[in-house]
Amino acid sequence: MAELLIERPAPDVGLVRIDRPEKRNALSIPLRKELVAALQALDQDPSVRAIVLAGSAKVFAAGADLAEIAEATAIDMVLRAANRLWAAIARLDKPMVAAVRGLAFGGGFELALHADLIVAGQGTRFGLPEIKVGLMPGAGGTQRLLRLLGRQRTLMLLLTGDVLSAADALAAGVVNAVVPDDEVDAAAIALARRVAAMPPLAVRQIREVVAAGADCPLDAALMLETKALQLLCASEDKREGIRAFFEKRAPVFHGR
Repeated sequence: MAELLIERPAPDVGLVRIDRPEKRNALSIPLRKELVAALQALDQDPSVRAIVLAGSAKVFAAGADLAEIAEATAIDMVLRAANRLWAAIARLDKPMVAAVRGLAFGGGFELALHADLIVAGQGTRFGLPEIKVGLMPGAGGTQRLLRLLGRQRTLMLLLTGDVLSAADALAAGVVNAVVPDDEVDAAAIALARRVAAMPPLAVRQIREVVAAGADCPLDAALMLETKALQLLCASEDKREGIRAFFEKRAPVFHGR
């Protein structure tokens, strides 16, 4: 049974909504495979320039489906190869905005952290409570959060399972905007449209340099930035953007 809804809420924007209400959108392996396939299909669709990932009104995603791993051995976990599914999401070429309402716990929080931008509802709560059941995050929570919050705040969340409110997440730089709960989807779609209106090649190069440069020495990261800028100078979009600037009109970008 399909556990996702695919929508086209605006020009150039595709939306994937997790729809597994009976399990609080828990991320089972079948659901993760379906999610990867849906995101990759939008990523390869030339009519899509930005993706929105959403959940339901009360739950973005409540984490892993514990029923799947309650009796799993170490070898079972290796054979599940869930890390490959997460890596596929991290490798998407199109920018992704997460529209988060309600609970984003465990793998749900980690899924949101895979997005480039996060819009959260005022009532959203984020957490990595895996320690409470003898586990730990396994989809980047220890590393992506570390790079956002630093060691002390990350360890506080990981070692206690404490919950982060939307306001605290905004103050800490984990999310980009907090809006009323019933405006989350609209705000995320509007943000995705803003990004989709930008030149696609520049969007792609910026995302690649930010991702690769984060773990490089500064000199190497700056070289990546320089080379990406030089590459963009060969694009038609660069010429169109500058012409439009001088002609005082809106540019029309084609990703070439």
